[in-house]
Amino acid sequence: MTPFSNQNSWRRQQASFLLAQRKKSFFQKWRKPFLVFCLIAGAVAGGWAVFTVLLTGSNDMEQTAPQISKPTLKPPVSLTRAQVREIIQDVDLVNTGRNVFPAKTAQGIVQVVTYLDVNLTGFLNATLDHLKTLTRGKPTQIAMVVMDGHQGHILAMAGFDLENKEANPCTRAVYPAASIFKIVTAAAAMDGLNFSPKTPLYFNGNKYTLYKRQLTDVKNKYTIKVSLEDAFAQSINPVFGKLGQTYLGREHLSAYAQAFGFNQTPDTDLMFDTGLFHMEDNNFHLAELGCGFNRDTLISPLFGAMMITPLLNKGQTVLPAVISHVMDVDGNFIYRHTPSRSATAMTSKSAAAMMGLMEKTVLHGTARKSFGSFSRDKVLSKLTIGGKTGSLSNREHTIKYDWFTGFAKEKNGPRAITFSVMVGHGEYIGTRAASHARALIKQYFTSFASSG
Repeated sequence: MTPFSNQNSWRRQQASFLLAQRKKSFFQKWRKPFLVFCLIAGAVAGGWAVFTVLLTGSNDMEQTAPQISKPTLKPPVSLTRAQVREIIQDVDLVNTGRNVFPAKTAQGIVQVVTYLDVNLTGFLNATLDHLKTLTRGKPTQIAMVVMDGHQGHILAMAGFDLENKEANPCTRAVYPAASIFKIVTAAAAMDGLNFSPKTPLYFNGNKYTLYKRQLTDVKNKYTIKVSLEDAFAQSINPVFGKLGQTYLGREHLSAYAQAFGFNQTPDTDLMFDTGLFHMEDNNFHLAELGCGFNRDTLISPLFGAMMITPLLNKGQTVLPAVISHVMDVDGNFIYRHTPSRSATAMTSKSAAAMMGLMEKTVLHGTARKSFGSFSRDKVLSKLTIGGKTGSLSNREHTIKYDWFTGFAKEKNGPRAITFSVMVGHGEYIGTRAASHARALIKQYFTSFASSG
C-alpha cells in the first residue's frame, strides 16, 4: 500500500497535467481568432494614425497657405485745367449737335461733358444753314456766342467763315471791335472821372464821323448837348473820341482796356483770343481808340460775350468755360469745373449804370429797330435786355463788320445770359447782328417760359 503522501503527490501531478492539457487545448482553440482580432485591431489603429496625420497635416497647410489678396485699385488721376485744355484742343465745339465727347489722354479714353445747349445750338445751326442758301445778303462771316451770365458757361458757339472754312470764327480775334470798345471808355469815364449816365457832354458835326475839328471843346450855336447815356445809346463818335483823347488820356484808357481783359490770356479750359489793344504815339489815335473808330483794336466774339459779364456780376469779369466735367472709363470724376473770375473790370456802381446805358441802346438807341415792340412779346417782355452795336468795314471795304453784344436776364428769375453776334456782310447787307441776337434770346428763354 502506497503511503498517503505519495498518493497525494501523484494526484497533484495528474491534476497539473490535466490543467496543462486544458490550457493547451484552450489556446489552440482561440489562437486563430485572437490573431485575427489582433490583426484587425492593428489595422484599425494604423488607419486611425494615418487619418490623424493627414488631418493634422491638412490643418497645418490651411494655417500656412499664403492668402491671395485682392488687387488694389489705383485712385483716379485728376486733371488740371491746363490738361483739359490740351485734350479738347482737337475737339470741334463749334456748330456741334452734341454736348458729350470722347477724348484721348495718357490714362486712356475719357468722357468730356460740356455745358453746350444742344437745342440752342441746333437753332443757331438752322439759321446758318438758311443763310448759306442765300444769293443776296449771305454773310461772308458770322459768329454767335452765348454764355451763362453768372457762371460763365458757354452755352453755344456757332458760325462760319466762307473765306477760311477751317477756322473757328467764334474764338479768333481778327475782327475790328468798332464801337464795342465804347463799353470800356464809358466804364473808365464813370469810374475814373466820376461821370454818371446824366453827365452832359457836347459835340459838333455828324454823330458817326471823327475829324480832328470835332475834338475841340469849342461851344457854339451848332454844338449839340447830350448825356453820357444818350451818347452811348446813339454811339456818337465825337463824344467818345474826346473822352479818350482829352478826358481819360493814355494811362486811364490803357488801364481799363487791361482790366477788361485785352492783351491777356485768361486761364480757361478753352483756348481763345481775347482782344488786341495798342496805342500809337499821337493824340488823334487816342480819340480813335476811345470811340472804337479804328481797325487796330481787335476782339473775338467769345471775348465780346465775356466783356459783358461784369455788368451782371457787380463789376467782376466771369471767365468762360465750356467743360462741365470729365470722367474716366470707370466713371470716376477726374475733373470738375469751378467758376473763376478775373480782376475787377469796373466798380459795382458803374456796372449797374452800364446796364442802364445798354438798355437805352435797345429801347431808344442804335438797336431799337431790331428790338422794336419786344415789350409786347410774351417771352421777351419778361426780360431785361441791353446791348451795344458796332459797325466798321475792313481796309479793303469788301466786308462790313456788324456787331451786337449784350445781355438778357429774367425780371423775376435767376437766369441771365450774355451774348455776342458778329456778322461780316459782303456786297449786300443781310440780317443785322442785333436781329440775330433777338432771335437767339427768344429761343433760349422760350423753353423756360413754356415749362413755367
